[in-house]
Amino acid sequence: MRPVIAALCIVCLSALGPAHAATVLITGSDRGLGLEFAKQYAARGDTVIATCRRPEKATDLRALADAHKGIVVERLDVSDNADISSLAARYKGRPIDILINNAGVLGTHDAQTLGTLSRKSFHDVMDVNAFGPLAVSEALRDNVIASTQKKIIAITSGAGSITVAGGMPRGPYYYRMSKAAMDMGMRALGADLKSQHVVVALVAPGAVDTEMHTEFHSDYMPTRKYPVEAPAEAIAKMIAVIDKLDQTKAEQGINLHDGTIMPW
Repeated sequence: MRPVIAALCIVCLSALGPAHAATVLITGSDRGLGLEFAKQYAARGDTVIATCRRPEKATDLRALADAHKGIVVERLDVSDNADISSLAARYKGRPIDILINNAGVLGTHDAQTLGTLSRKSFHDVMDVNAFGPLAVSEALRDNVIASTQKKIIAITSGAGSITVAGGMPRGPYYYRMSKAAMDMGMRALGADLKSQHVVVALVAPGAVDTEMHTEFHSDYMPTRKYPVEAPAEAIAKMIAVIDKLDQTKAEQGINLHDGTIMPW
């Protein structure tokens, strides 16, 4: 089993070599979890298609790509149909082993709390978080079907679990709703693609030290204390979970980064 300590894990992944190489496409790769996914998959020798809305401004991602010849940076706004169609056309016929739907937005605090709800903000958050992963997966499904691993992953959150987050007071309405909707969309997609042996799974990172988590914590639970992991450690664990995913695990619920299952 691979070590979970980030530095050791990256060395271990690198040692696997080309025999285990896969093609991985990641959305929202310019920062946070997406950037760390790109870094660790590239470190173990996989080919990484790293997408983001504005590649010209993605300084950290471009530096990472300069250091790893296996990383290709592509433009993709998951809320833009033209971007999705263009990317799918460029990669038509190319197998993609693992599609990681990571891109997401939290939405602004004032627009999604009781008393200041905004219809436009609701649509914006739902578009990126719920429809975006579904649209990207639909466009690239043939690429995944043609691959060896055949995995579509959506990065979700405990905030989208009805069981876990349903009783959270003063939490972000749209963010929670969008993750719950995404979870259902991925479940539906998994049912449709099961006959093609595609594993569609939901994976949650837990509390990770990213800009989005910092914003979430300060806006919605500033007095609550809980452990927060570094991105490198959390992603190493998530990759280990993704490596072991099969239909049974995908259908049980939300796969947490520590290998346990969270209920829908």
